[in-house]
Amino acid sequence: MSVDVTPAVGVGEVQPPASGLLSRRPAWLSQNLVTALILMVAGYAFGHWIGNVISSGRVWVTTAAENDAAIVLGLLFGVVGWLLGIGALNYPLAKLIGRDTVPQERTDWTKYFRFSLTHKVVGKQYLIMVLLFFFTGGLLAMAIRTELLTPTTHIIGPGTYISIVGEHGTIMMMMASSLVVGPLGNYLIPLMIGSRRMAFPRIEAASFWLFTAGYFVILTALPLGGFPTGWTGYAPLQNQAGVGMDSYLVGFLVISLGMILAGFNQIATIINYRAPGLTWGRMSIFVWSVLITSVLLATASPTLTIACVAGLLDRTVPTAFFLNVHGGSSYLWQNLFWFFGHPEVYIMALPGFGIVAELLPVFCRKPLFAYRVGAAGLVGVGLLSYFVWQHHLFQSGINPDMRPLFMLTTELISIPTGFVFLIGLGTIYKSKMRFEVPMLFCLAFYFNFLIGGITGVFLSDVPVNVTLHGGFFVLSHFHYTILGGLVFAFFGGVYYWTPKVLGKTLNKRLGQIHFWMMFVFFNLTFFPLFLVGLFDQPRRVFEYAVRLQTLNDFASVSAYLLGASFVVFVVNFVWSIWIDPKTAPANPWDSNGLEWQTESPPPWYNFERIPVVLADPYHYSEPVPVPVADLAPDNFAEAAGNGVAAAAMAGAGTGGASSGGSSAGTQDGSD
Repeated sequence: MSVDVTPAVGVGEVQPPASGLLSRRPAWLSQNLVTALILMVAGYAFGHWIGNVISSGRVWVTTAAENDAAIVLGLLFGVVGWLLGIGALNYPLAKLIGRDTVPQERTDWTKYFRFSLTHKVVGKQYLIMVLLFFFTGGLLAMAIRTELLTPTTHIIGPGTYISIVGEHGTIMMMMASSLVVGPLGNYLIPLMIGSRRMAFPRIEAASFWLFTAGYFVILTALPLGGFPTGWTGYAPLQNQAGVGMDSYLVGFLVISLGMILAGFNQIATIINYRAPGLTWGRMSIFVWSVLITSVLLATASPTLTIACVAGLLDRTVPTAFFLNVHGGSSYLWQNLFWFFGHPEVYIMALPGFGIVAELLPVFCRKPLFAYRVGAAGLVGVGLLSYFVWQHHLFQSGINPDMRPLFMLTTELISIPTGFVFLIGLGTIYKSKMRFEVPMLFCLAFYFNFLIGGITGVFLSDVPVNVTLHGGFFVLSHFHYTILGGLVFAFFGGVYYWTPKVLGKTLNKRLGQIHFWMMFVFFNLTFFPLFLVGLFDQPRRVFEYAVRLQTLNDFASVSAYLLGASFVVFVVNFVWSIWIDPKTAPANPWDSNGLEWQTESPPPWYNFERIPVVLADPYHYSEPVPVPVADLAPDNFAEAAGNGVAAAAMAGAGTGGASSGGSSAGTQDGSD
């Protein structure tokens, strides 16, 4: 039986760009970044005025008093103005007034400053934005290490110092939550599952512009006086803080909404838009990691949203959710925050696992060892991440009888984490390894994460946790797992997939310099901080014992050189892409991944025909090469002769996920 597979352009699909626009819409709907910035400022001014009116009870306000209601409403209206200005609300508003609208897609450079429905454009937008987050947080980290050069001579005051510490932590956590799922997930997932687009392009674009709005909101905290709580925002200090605390709460609120949308969209895409024949057992491990991460984003982030709304109500209405004196509980904030916050740790870690597990078979030329065990490990980590949050409350005094349970669950989560770790070691074992730049970052990931994981086991023990909690030992452990794990994996992915995304190869020598500087000076920065923590130096305090100055100075100088390594990356990127570009081969790494089976960079429609997937992408070192997919499947029965033909045809007819297929009709240009 012959079944036609979706051609490059079919009935009802988005037509290829013939000029600057894919399609046109009325001029009154045309928005861009400049319009968004203007309306954001106007929205803030309007909301601030409304807040002052509410607070003063007067219609005309002659002073711009900084009260919580004015700041909160100003920031919220500013975000709404931002979304209006960029065009995120065009579609629902046009439908409300009975007008039809067609998405405007440009093919020139201005598309990166607009509300785009193309997943590849959104992926690049996310990449630039997470790097901006990283750059901002890195500058704040340099300010922290500069202040800690001496124990008694101070460059900045204690209030400013604690504000910088909180701003650094908040920005870095916002960045890390979308570091992989944002740029790499949005760009690569449709390519890796044989789809032409994400399930909900408008939701995908809206999640990015909310992410960007959150960046601007949290930056307003510094000129508003900052917040003294660190990135965790603990009550009751939260309720006693100045108006800079409002920026923290609104910023996390906006970011959490973006994370919910991003997670929901990735789940819908992976479940429903897989190509025919792409069963669960054939999905790449990176897709598995993004799927589990997206489940955590969609289910854990609402807890943070609720906590931020309650915190804002306490500071404006006022209610008393977190005020003990009025019947609330500061423990409530801690439980809500960490019920999100510990799945958040794995929201940051799991994509890193996925990247290194995806790259290792390519550079080891071996199948991925125990692939199904690795996928099960990712699922296990995701499930257990919801049962460990109270190890952050061991010192709080709340319900001590529960400590053994949470100590047990914290240690249990190391088991599925170990599965993911061991599949990497099994893949490396007796392999013919190619030490390309992406592979170097993968190896560094395992080295760093091993140290972070071992120190985490110590911290899961209640007596040790009580002794070390709040000190630099915990800080160093956290940076080894996130900066030493996720960020190293991210850069490995950037070097690996840049030829696919841009069609250019990054300079190998500069990449090696970047790697060795980053690896050496990362360890020289944070390993001494384990010792500083063991010698009882607390976090968030800018004065410390004189005997610890040598270790702090060593860590600070190493941190400066670590920061310089990122400058090398920027130089490499600019040099390789714009100054001396080298066109990359179509598949420079000889990868079997489905994303490498199309052109580099991919065409706007990704695949001329929706492929039929024949096998998983890890069949390296086979005597006879195993085809991963048929990219021109004129006949399903012939292309999928290994027993998936019936399932593929069912999927092509229904778009159901149970068969591992998606219909041609579901991958057109509409929502």
